[in-house]
Amino acid sequence: MMTYDQQYDVIVIGAGHAGCEAALAAARMGCRTMLLTINLDAIALMSCNPSIGGLAKGHLVREIDALGGEMAKNIDATGIQFRILNMKKGPAVRATRAQADKQLYRLRMKRILEQQQDLDLKQGEAVSLYFEGSELRGVELRSGIRFLSKTVVVTTGTFMRGLIHIGLNNYPGGRAGDQPSIGLSDQLKSLGLQVGRLKTGTPARLDSRSIDFSRLETQFGDDPPQPFSFSTERIVMPQLPCHIAYTNKRSHDIIRTGLDRSPLYSGVIEGIGPRYCPSIEDKVVRFPDKDRHQTFIEPEGLDTIEVYPSGMSTSLPIDIQIAFYRSIVGLERVEIMRPAYAIEYDYVDPIQLHSSLETKMIKNLYHAGQINGTSGYEEAAGQGLIAGINAALRTQGRDPLVLDRSLAYIGVMIDDLVTLGTKEPYRMFTSRAEYRLLLREDNADLRLRETGYRLGLVTDQEYSHFIEKRNRITEDLDRIARTRLRLTEEQLEVLARHGLEDIQKGTTLEQLLKRSEICYADLAELDTVSRETSSVIREQVEIQTKYKGYIDRQLEQVEQSKKLETTRIPVTLDYAAVKSLTTEVREKLSKNRPDTLGQASRIPGVTPAAISILSIALKSSSWKGSAK
Repeated sequence: MMTYDQQYDVIVIGAGHAGCEAALAAARMGCRTMLLTINLDAIALMSCNPSIGGLAKGHLVREIDALGGEMAKNIDATGIQFRILNMKKGPAVRATRAQADKQLYRLRMKRILEQQQDLDLKQGEAVSLYFEGSELRGVELRSGIRFLSKTVVVTTGTFMRGLIHIGLNNYPGGRAGDQPSIGLSDQLKSLGLQVGRLKTGTPARLDSRSIDFSRLETQFGDDPPQPFSFSTERIVMPQLPCHIAYTNKRSHDIIRTGLDRSPLYSGVIEGIGPRYCPSIEDKVVRFPDKDRHQTFIEPEGLDTIEVYPSGMSTSLPIDIQIAFYRSIVGLERVEIMRPAYAIEYDYVDPIQLHSSLETKMIKNLYHAGQINGTSGYEEAAGQGLIAGINAALRTQGRDPLVLDRSLAYIGVMIDDLVTLGTKEPYRMFTSRAEYRLLLREDNADLRLRETGYRLGLVTDQEYSHFIEKRNRITEDLDRIARTRLRLTEEQLEVLARHGLEDIQKGTTLEQLLKRSEICYADLAELDTVSRETSSVIREQVEIQTKYKGYIDRQLEQVEQSKKLETTRIPVTLDYAAVKSLTTEVREKLSKNRPDTLGQASRIPGVTPAAISILSIALKSSSWKGSAK
């Protein structure tokens, strides 16, 4: 085994969405970093849906951007349809989603990585971690090269012992067209980590020339399209529509005829699939009374004929796939360019991680992405960013970055994973965040930009723009609180038009904006300064004014829970010695090894009484000073 002469601070295994963010973060923080991938031409490849964002996922992308990550900028530069979802609902659940030109997205991310200082890209398969004694010192490749590093971030996606299924036929693969990673998961298991098996899938890719789009519903994006990144001024890519189609009873009958050859229902697939993104055969079986299921026919790019039928993933045999897709109105003559398939892969139960995403068992080893049991590009990228940051901080002798649940969806996701673990692919939802009114898409920069700047991931120019924006928001909030209506004829006319004849002279613009009938655009009719305020400032001032009572209440809740969240539990704590705890609670705490009382309180079966007992025990002098 040859040892490479360059030694690294951080090695990242895998160049999917998690690996790209991890490698960029570490390198941008000044660490000598290596990104290792089985195929350099598949960096940031969108293996499934060629889109970024969506409900709750858009929140993650905005947070990644606020911290200095790359995903939002990449989709802004390559997106071909942008839409804001849930516009009729409150700001906490509004979310941005964008279709990407799949190849441009991949190529731009590869270019960003190649141009990044302190980052080396290498092609090869990591077959094992390298240890000197009990200390992790690097990785070993199938090609016979050993790379040394201080830390390792594993972001292997679906590649560890990946197995592709099409009907009853199966073959090894990390995804269609790529070889799997063999050996690494066996080593992780031998080191004592609990390794499980999960499953996911993807629809067929269809030839758009064989689809009659005149028989489908057309769906356009927003005009003008709104960017993801706080640094993007406007979207310049050409925009394309999607089309909506539906399955029917005949489609479902065809699917049922193939269930005996479905690996999902014949027992061939061992892994547990995503509950919230089921295959079409799973939908038909689980919802037998539903006559149809919707699919969006989404373009994969500006210069390709391939389209993606969302929600139509399947592992049925190819003959059933052809018949099923052709049963859909408008797709009667459709040609399949790439068949749908399911894929099984190994993951490591994330309950074995600290909140920094470092493994509890092996110092300096970090996991991010689907290896932690998550699904989705956005969930992977958020974890990759945090793992890369913390690997870099470790090499610099600095404390890890842990985002609180009240500060970021990324913090909610990681806390869910490391506290509860997962037995099925984890997907982010707004309902998972107890403080979701504080964690909106629109204020991700106000929550996290400072942190990104302190880490060195946000440029001086980006930070100065942020400071200017924040100051303008504060100034405008103060201005509308001081500005009072004089009830001129023009103002009275505007108020009458809104049915607000009861407004008294001296009412402030803030008081007026709190009313449900009034939005900031209406203030612009009453006040010349409001008329000149930019849309970005208007949005923040309106949300912060209208929801102030609810926001203040959630902030009070955050303060009340802060003591639990910041109370560390020593790694040496012997739960068996805490006599007042029940046997069940001791077992759960011993298995999970939570980092804080807050994490302990969220473990199912750990009661408030148990947390009180544990809190008292932590005050005992025998454990003081032993927290990690």
